[in-house]
Amino acid sequence: MTQHVDSRSAAGQPFRGDLPFRVVAVVWVIIGGLIAAVTRPLGLEHGSWAAAFLVLVGGVLQSGLGVAQHALAAPRPSPGVLRAELLTWNLGCLAVIAGTVLSSPWIVDGGGLLLVVTMALMIRTVGRGATGPSWALWTYRAVLVLTVVSIPIGLLLAHVRAG
Repeated sequence: MTQHVDSRSAAGQPFRGDLPFRVVAVVWVIIGGLIAAVTRPLGLEHGSWAAAFLVLVGGVLQSGLGVAQHALAAPRPSPGVLRAELLTWNLGCLAVIAGTVLSSPWIVDGGGLLLVVTMALMIRTVGRGATGPSWALWTYRAVLVLTVVSIPIGLLLAHVRAG
């Protein structure tokens, strides 16, 4: 059962449950930009792919899902659920990148599994008690479904590339 808490912090200020997602996403985007900048000079074989993955999956997708979840979930998810989502998403991203760079598709598989776990938590957190416009809820769900569908494709490509 998903735990929920009041949307106020201990200081009485509103707790922005999407803030950790946005902060970590900005870090991923910055790292992705730095990798893009050094890919050619350093001859990084997977550099452009890693930069795109960091920016799009680690940054844009994580931020978008975190913000949407915050806007749609009623009641708000507990800090424990948010920590679990952040941990599984970011460890999943790290595993996908590491597995790709090391040509180890089994590590990529583990990362993909962690990303799916995160999305399952997010689907459950928003659930049937979602608030907000129905278009936003359906967009959120569609992005999650498209991402879940794209993961096996990426995993298959990782195995094909690794030989």
